[in-house]
Amino acid sequence: MAIGPVPWLGPLLLVSLWGSSAPASLLRRLGEHIQRFQETSGLGLSLDTGGVALPKEGWLEQPLDPFNASDRRSFLQRYWVNDQHWTSQDGPVFLHLGGEGSLGPGSVMRGHPVTLAPVWGALVIGLEHRFYGLSIPAEGLDVAQLRFLSSRHALADVVSARLALSRLFNVSFSSPWLCFGGSYAGSLAAWARLKFPHLIFASVASSAPVRAILDFSEYNDVVSRSLMNTAIGGSLECRAAASAAFAEVERRLRAGGSGHAALRAELGACGSLGSAADQAELLGALQALVGGAVQYDGQAGAPLSVRQLCGLLLGDRDNCSSPAPYRGLRRAVQVVTHSLGQKCLSFSRAETVAQLKVTEPQVAGIGDRQWLYQTCTEFGYYVTCEVPGCPFSQLPALPSQLELCEQVFGFSASSIAQAVSQTNSYYGGQTPGATQVLFVNGDIDPWHVLSITQPLGPSESALLIPSASHCLDMAPERPSDSPSLRLARQNIFQQLQTWLGLAKKSQVRGGV
Repeated sequence: MAIGPVPWLGPLLLVSLWGSSAPASLLRRLGEHIQRFQETSGLGLSLDTGGVALPKEGWLEQPLDPFNASDRRSFLQRYWVNDQHWTSQDGPVFLHLGGEGSLGPGSVMRGHPVTLAPVWGALVIGLEHRFYGLSIPAEGLDVAQLRFLSSRHALADVVSARLALSRLFNVSFSSPWLCFGGSYAGSLAAWARLKFPHLIFASVASSAPVRAILDFSEYNDVVSRSLMNTAIGGSLECRAAASAAFAEVERRLRAGGSGHAALRAELGACGSLGSAADQAELLGALQALVGGAVQYDGQAGAPLSVRQLCGLLLGDRDNCSSPAPYRGLRRAVQVVTHSLGQKCLSFSRAETVAQLKVTEPQVAGIGDRQWLYQTCTEFGYYVTCEVPGCPFSQLPALPSQLELCEQVFGFSASSIAQAVSQTNSYYGGQTPGATQVLFVNGDIDPWHVLSITQPLGPSESALLIPSASHCLDMAPERPSDSPSLRLARQNIFQQLQTWLGLAKKSQVRGGV
């Protein structure tokens, strides 16, 4: 049912006015910045629509606890609909799943699956994830409420939304529903097909980290290799320069006093640097900055590519005022914080914890508290650099990241490890056993190591795109797209053609 917007939440801001400096937070801000840039680019999504037909916004009343029929509480879940290409009621439905952030109208207007919709006359729907964006229960974000936030709850929403939207738009019973998603939402797309194959006909899961992991040291392994990848502008010298820049930051941290003052002024460290925990906040944010250049390399709206970052790190070596790699890192910080509209790269640990403890819904659409909760209760994904050969700082170490779950929510390290294990047991990790799912990854994306990059069988397909970054296949097409990316999109098209051909034959046999 279509319901008006939620009045208590207020306007959705495009730029966060405050920031948690945990590595995951900066990566998420980069992701949201790039997503909004790509979704709004060329759409005229402003006060002047420029003649662009904007998608329809709607709201579904969903049960807060779908696993307890006696609990009558509900919340409003936002969705978007693009019916421009929908040609018949028995045509396919492309369901674009939202992840750990807000989902805007561009989600059903730009990029995949939208560019595929005209070919098959598909109805395109975007479903925002519960507890993110504007789909936040009115009661707020305290722990008692957050227990209704999980991937299992999100999948239950997919099921009820599929049934409700079928009735609302009079979609034929035989119409195939296909799920699309990127990153965490890509995992949801795969799991929706895995758990509800009678409702979801097929799924395309882009950059989907289906294996939960506590200590994600492999992330920085991929970052390190990518900094040496000449195909994207990396080199051995670039990786060495990155390592030297971090060594210089650590030297200044050890120096204290004037060294700390310089770091605060030059690297956007807005909090104290007096304790190891405070220093880890800065070092973690710097790691995320470098990791983000790799993770989102070459994407429209990304502040830095690997080529640009390496150019900064290897810049003017004749200037003896400070080591060239450190000057390059300082410049990279300026580029990223300016792009994100932020003054600070990091805060003190105490400030980070205080912000994450705020239970009032934030209007920035970022969802730091919610996503931290999901990492503490389901996924882990804590990026570390403690293994030999990692080019960055060993801080923040895993124990300090686990401690954040205890400080904010009261969860013990052992409970987090158990939750990660249970997630892999429930979904199957990297051997989920789902049929009619296509996993798409880029080989420079650090998350591909938690996904599926080789076919697991005739109906469990996989594409690994050379020199492609996170969810790049879902981005709007550009003239600068590489031949390998173009080929991958052709392969996605061909796989959909095969699946929808099977669906059509089934409709014919059923007398539709």
